[in-house]
Amino acid sequence: MSRQSYIFTSESVSEGHPDKVCDRISDAVLDAFLTEEPEARVAAETFATTNRVVIGGEVGLSDKDKLHEYMGRIDEIARACIKDIGYEQDKFHHETVEVTNLLHEQSAHIAQGVDAAENKDEGAGDQGIMFGFATNETEALMPAPIQYSHAILRRLAEVRKSGAEPTLGPDAKSQLSVVYREGKPVGVSSIVLSTQHLDESMTSDDVRAVVEPYIRETLPEGWISADTVWHVNPTGKFVIGGPDGDAGLTGRKIIVDTYGGAAPHGGGAFSGKDPTKVDRSAAYAARYLAKNVVAAGMAERCTIQLSYAIGVSQPLSIYADTHGTGDVAPADIEKAIGQVMDLSPRGIRQHLELNKPIYQRTAAYGHFGREPDADGGFSWEKTDLVEALKAAV
Repeated sequence: MSRQSYIFTSESVSEGHPDKVCDRISDAVLDAFLTEEPEARVAAETFATTNRVVIGGEVGLSDKDKLHEYMGRIDEIARACIKDIGYEQDKFHHETVEVTNLLHEQSAHIAQGVDAAENKDEGAGDQGIMFGFATNETEALMPAPIQYSHAILRRLAEVRKSGAEPTLGPDAKSQLSVVYREGKPVGVSSIVLSTQHLDESMTSDDVRAVVEPYIRETLPEGWISADTVWHVNPTGKFVIGGPDGDAGLTGRKIIVDTYGGAAPHGGGAFSGKDPTKVDRSAAYAARYLAKNVVAAGMAERCTIQLSYAIGVSQPLSIYADTHGTGDVAPADIEKAIGQVMDLSPRGIRQHLELNKPIYQRTAAYGHFGREPDADGGFSWEKTDLVEALKAAV
């Protein structure tokens, strides 16, 4: 029997965290190419450090002239991301940072495995395993520690960008230790918040005075008590932030991007990858399926695993685990999943409408637990498979 009373901790990082700056630029490159051609191929990686951004990887368009034209736009794409995040530091400024573009055309050997041909459907862009997870402990069907860690940083970003809190900088991290009783989240035993601040005279107490009201309004009522331990900028000053303070790299925050450690992760990063890469699209599909299983009342918690081989269209395996909370046998859920959704790379992209420029918005504050957008963003958060799943089982 699973534990019912415990403390579980998850962390989040802001859009100004060095790794998230890189994720944002990589996904902005992806969106630019998908705007030109929905079937564009992109695998963009970004590295950032003091006064420097380097972008590498593979891209592909059917029109070679357009490919070269878009390759020439990479500099402006990167600078626009850095400006929107809010970096205007002496050693990391959107106007003066040096941007190096090392993108090149997609490998023909990779393309031959992915592309459809007369005798085969489009194949997966790589081998690998992908996980999706859902739990009914929050309205978004996400684990509470990661969901509220994200929410705190989103709120601080809002008041920073609106001008309500001009002393806050773009770089920040949050961490919540959530108390569970009878399997449900009921409070927080500790709160860790480190945020860049632009006023060098500010102490940790000064920073806490700024951020505490926003943390209190974000967390559910009653979760913060007299016993809750606070650590706000525990090392002291935090003025030098972003890639000037610590180098960043695409794909280093995969647990922040998903479930905060509350569920397994297949190991593949998302940002900068077009949806033929099952690291991204199949992880979205697995979340979509797990969420619909929980929304259908089949289980209180659900983990879905999918596996693929490069160049092969259908998944090699489908695995479901309801962690002892299910009203439907996992084997029946596995069978139903294969009936209600085509899990080939093409089938996933068509079902979730993934060939759209919808990825830059995913680069910070989590790929899951977000509201679906009218233009197709976060389509994998819909619960429109509920009735189909019920019928299938």
